[in-house]
Amino acid sequence: MRDVIVVGGGPVGILLAGLLAVRGLDVEVLERRAEPSRRSRAIGIHPPSMRALEELGLADAVVERAVRIRGGEVRCDGRALGRLTFREAAGRHPFVVSLPQYETEALLRARFDELSPGRYRSGVTVTDVRDRGDRVEVEVEEAGTATVLEARYVVAADGARSVIRALAGIRGIERGGGDTYLMSDYPAGEQAAEQAVLYFERGGVVESFPLPGGRRRWVAMTSSLQPDASSHDLAAIVESRTGVVLPSSGASVSAFSVQQRLAERLVSGRIVLVGDAGHQISPIGGQGMNLGWLDGLLLAPALALAIREPDAAASVLADYDRRRRR
Repeated sequence: MRDVIVVGGGPVGILLAGLLAVRGLDVEVLERRAEPSRRSRAIGIHPPSMRALEELGLADAVVERAVRIRGGEVRCDGRALGRLTFREAAGRHPFVVSLPQYETEALLRARFDELSPGRYRSGVTVTDVRDRGDRVEVEVEEAGTATVLEARYVVAADGARSVIRALAGIRGIERGGGDTYLMSDYPAGEQAAEQAVLYFERGGVVESFPLPGGRRRWVAMTSSLQPDASSHDLAAIVESRTGVVLPSSGASVSAFSVQQRLAERLVSGRIVLVGDAGHQISPIGGQGMNLGWLDGLLLAPALALAIREPDAAASVLADYDRRRRR
């Protein structure tokens, strides 16, 4: 029987698993996807989140591969409305780290494999979860074979459409949302290498963030969801609103609708929610990933204490639930 099974091998699940492993816990990660996604997702790692990477010994490796966003500017009609700097943001990382999510995930997986060899399992689908009071049974299907795993605790890190949350009977409460966006990456051109730019234009908001390798991410608010849009379509929107002509790009385009939900509770017996499974907000700026990592920073020591001192479990997990929902 494992100490903890983490369901979901995205950036939140794998980071939490690493934080548990460095505390000596027996952890296994179950990921439904057979191969990691390379779609355009979170890029921003905020200064508070660097503490989690430092605990794993990954902070320097991430920063070496990333662009350091040291400030930002807001523009409209070709003029600057305001500027900000991250110089006084936090400690030795006074910047936002910009690195594609798939590169961050690869570093996290490699580190977890060093800590817990063979405990990251991909191509595994969870079909049922049963809290037995003293343990949790996890029914899984892998390569057409059904098996039952056991753990002292199960953590749902399986995203906004969390299967574990649904199986645990935890309701998600709508908190608004509905805005739609297009997002893709382009060669940087002449844009500043370490500056984010927000365009508050009459035609709609456009956002631009630097990436490693001489690229930039461009995000534009749209009037409706446009799942069939191409990189040419997004470039046309950017040019019409800002006058910026983007270089041609064959990168995929992500169309998404912002949803805001909060689970009615983050803890149900021996089942715990983290990241988008517990709270979903706009992903722009990496907000969802970073909030999930802050969940992990609080949950890892709480679970370690709950397993080491079972009499303290109810109290420490209730504290996690209360603080993170707040």
